[in-house]
Amino acid sequence: MFKGFTRFLHNQEEQVKTLLDPQESVATLSPRIIPRSEHPVSRQHISDAALKVLYRLNGAGFEAYLVGGCIRDALLGKMPKDFDVATNATPEQVRDLFRNSRLIGRRFRIVHVRFGREVIEVTTFRGKPQDEHGENIAHQSDAGLLLRDNVWGSIEEDAVRRDFTVNALYYNIADFSLHDFANGARDIESRTLRLIGDPATRYREDPVRMLRAVRFAAKLDFTIEPATEAPMYDLAPLLLQIPPARLFDEVLKMFMSGHGLATFRLLSHYGLFGMLFPEAEEAMADAAWAEKLIEFALANTDKRIAEDRPVTPAFLLAAFLWAPVAQRQAELESEGMPAIPALQTAAQEVVSRQLEHTSIPKRFGMPMRDIWELQTRLPLRRGKRAFQTREHPRFRAAYDLLLLREQAGEIPRGLGDWWTAFQQGDEHEQRRLLQKVGADPASQGDRRRKRRRKPSRSSE
Repeated sequence: MFKGFTRFLHNQEEQVKTLLDPQESVATLSPRIIPRSEHPVSRQHISDAALKVLYRLNGAGFEAYLVGGCIRDALLGKMPKDFDVATNATPEQVRDLFRNSRLIGRRFRIVHVRFGREVIEVTTFRGKPQDEHGENIAHQSDAGLLLRDNVWGSIEEDAVRRDFTVNALYYNIADFSLHDFANGARDIESRTLRLIGDPATRYREDPVRMLRAVRFAAKLDFTIEPATEAPMYDLAPLLLQIPPARLFDEVLKMFMSGHGLATFRLLSHYGLFGMLFPEAEEAMADAAWAEKLIEFALANTDKRIAEDRPVTPAFLLAAFLWAPVAQRQAELESEGMPAIPALQTAAQEVVSRQLEHTSIPKRFGMPMRDIWELQTRLPLRRGKRAFQTREHPRFRAAYDLLLLREQAGEIPRGLGDWWTAFQQGDEHEQRRLLQKVGADPASQGDRRRKRRRKPSRSSE
């Protein structure tokens, strides 16, 4: 942490009013202003695209602030990647200012301003959901779930609506100061994750906040404050109200950011993982290797991300759901169904149930099924089969899953070592390996069945 910023935090004698009391009136709140000389956030940390948006809004007479994770990461000494802008301009006014923008969202309308591949997300200050402003109103379900939220308000009201204190820090482009309404700077200093407002109420408004709490805690190595974590155990089933497509987006954020293993353990601790992957949760209760397989797969993915190597959600999904597929396949085979049809039927049943919880786009679902199917082909190595299997587009992912299955204790070791040697060996070594399983490609050849010739009329 930077010296000037730390000194500012510890030299404040008067505590600013926090927003942790849901009854607190935002009209009486004033932010803690941290001047530029006392914090490390610099325009050098901000992308040119974000600066263009901030300056154009400010030049048009609107308030313009950077807010959220980019400020949090900068205070933690990390280089921000995504930049979100908050303003008092309405979505329509923002769209009029930027030709390269478009309105998105129904639950809460926002504007995406595109600069090449970079997208700057611009949101209008949100008001209290109970208020009505003409046609812009908020709708909540009887259970408290926020269904639509297009009520605009002031920056003070917007700060109350933020989820965590560490995400409620605003960087003012007008004078480069930080506005801290919720003691977020202190929580960053103590590495504490704390919800703004009553946690149970905020989770009922949007149950995805429980997943965000886990993701931030794992990503930032923060401790979830006791009052913030307490309702999770009982309110986890609220995630069943969330559309599967939105939950799949959250799954990608949680497991494809390089902190998947820590995230998985927190999700399991709070009873949230079973709301996302119920089949996997049930399989882990029946087989000890199932949980090990998931942990090994996540550790492998985290390592690849750290090394800047490519990863795909299809592999993780295949690992998450392999145990229920394998268990169901075994049941069908015991009933007399052949192995391949049993696998296909089991996969269909497991995926159908999974789609009720998280969607799986075809671009990931089809490779996932290929990885599963290859698990039945990897043991078959006679003749040219080994070479054909090795040339399959999903071979490498299937081979990785095979190694993890052996490591987790589902199947005996040996087959993975054979395939490792087969990939690394030269032609002579490959021939030797194939002879060990009872086949020589030179002698087997590409024998085609000779079609029986019809007898000629003369011979008749």
